[in-house]
Amino acid sequence: MTAWSPDLHRNGRFAREVHAGLTGPGQKQIPCEYLYDDVGTALFEAITHLPEYGLTRAERRLLERHSAEVLECIAHPALVAELGSGNGKKTRLLLEALSGRGALDYRPIDVSAQALLECRKGLSDLDGVDVRGVQAPFLDGLSSALAERRAGQNALVLFLGSTIGNFDRAEAQGFLSSIRGALAAGDALMLGADLEKPVADMLLAYDDPAGVTAAFNLNVLGRINRELGGEFDLKRFSHRAIYNERERRIEMHIVSAARQTVPIRAADVEAAFEKGETIWTESCHKFSASELDNMASRSGFVPAAQWIDERWPFALSLWVVEGRRSAGE
Repeated sequence: MTAWSPDLHRNGRFAREVHAGLTGPGQKQIPCEYLYDDVGTALFEAITHLPEYGLTRAERRLLERHSAEVLECIAHPALVAELGSGNGKKTRLLLEALSGRGALDYRPIDVSAQALLECRKGLSDLDGVDVRGVQAPFLDGLSSALAERRAGQNALVLFLGSTIGNFDRAEAQGFLSSIRGALAAGDALMLGADLEKPVADMLLAYDDPAGVTAAFNLNVLGRINRELGGEFDLKRFSHRAIYNERERRIEMHIVSAARQTVPIRAADVEAAFEKGETIWTESCHKFSASELDNMASRSGFVPAAQWIDERWPFALSLWVVEGRRSAGE
């Protein structure tokens, strides 16, 4: 038997959310943030290179083509904070353009320590860019990053990769409003969002023939085993991606192959599954371009620019906070 000892300080919230998600009434679920431990982050990086997953390549094309235009739309940001930075590879294009106008503080924010380490190493050669990672959830990390800036400095927040699609639409609106509430006049937000496209293309992007997305999804069960003393047999579960037409989203589920009960020691639960019952792990909402502009306005931002990739419908939107910064900001 493998030795296991719980780290209750680190895993307490994880344990509580697993307990609630697997014992509550209705649909079992695990929040998608728990897909991204170090193993999950590495698997997701592999997904971005799959031919079926065009989102990351589309965003990179937009950054390659339009990074210089960003400079025309906003005041020079002395601080760039990126929510869910990953290894920072795609952000390099934008940082190179921005640093050409002066010194820059870059604060990648991620829950994965390994991703932040790779980010710092990968960007260490950028002249005039001070890279310091913040290991924290999005809004906590943003608060920490913004607390560092000096009076008069502008900030640019990056929220790329269509991570906004992981939120329900009402939650996304609230989250964007929270970002706006943390910013001041002269600041800006760059948002990446995947647009609606043929359902077959979307489903293939989330259920690739090589099985990489399946491994990514099922890894959350392995993480529960490793960190919470779970006893999931991954061979008795499978990956499923479906399109919810009413909500305009792809849903990722983990499907139980049999009626079974799985003990999870640190979560103080024996999770019972019927054959075919699922754990809902992630939602990936899709948007229209006009919908994104409306979300900006409702959040208190002013849409400044939007660029859309023609090969894989994906949008980069730049939203600004208008007004003059006061002396105390």
